[in-house]
Amino acid sequence: MALTPPQNRAWWSEPVERVELVWVVIAFLWGLFMFGFMIGWHFFGTQNLNKTAYRVLPSDYEEKVTAFAEKNKVREEDGVPVVKPAPGSSDVYLLGRRWQWWPILELQKGQSYRFHISSVDWMHGFSLQPIDLNLEVHPGYEHVLTMTPTQAGEYGIVCNEYCGIGHHTMTGRIYVTEQKQAAAGAVIAGGN
Repeated sequence: MALTPPQNRAWWSEPVERVELVWVVIAFLWGLFMFGFMIGWHFFGTQNLNKTAYRVLPSDYEEKVTAFAEKNKVREEDGVPVVKPAPGSSDVYLLGRRWQWWPILELQKGQSYRFHISSVDWMHGFSLQPIDLNLEVHPGYEHVLTMTPTQAGEYGIVCNEYCGIGHHTMTGRIYVTEQKQAAAGAVIAGGN
């Protein structure tokens, strides 16, 4: 209850002051602008990932990743396979499970890859460092996004969603290597 109630209790039938009407119109137009800007920024901004997600059984996805790792394995590090997809093969698979990102990937700089990422047990966070690329990875969904590495180096993957007692140890790696110049020169020389 107000200290001094209005004379006319039907406040909605009172005329609106001109200044108040101007502010209502400004607020409405600003809201429309921001709504349109958010939609546009999703498509034209660089911070949002355009990705697709498919439903998948965790056991089926695990089989796909295992087959991919066996086919493209080049070596092992600490018992984890290092996988290097064949040139021209653009699909790479990464699996999150307690408490690791599996397998280790070795990719070529400048080559586009379709990343397939999923989990078989809990929701995990995929955080690619030092780029600071972040995804929530849910079991039962295969997230697919296209990425092109632009700098050679070693990149770390950490889980940034609490997933249990071993969460702090859930890491993975991606190596990005330069293309071999000798192979490119041979192709150019052979084409003359």
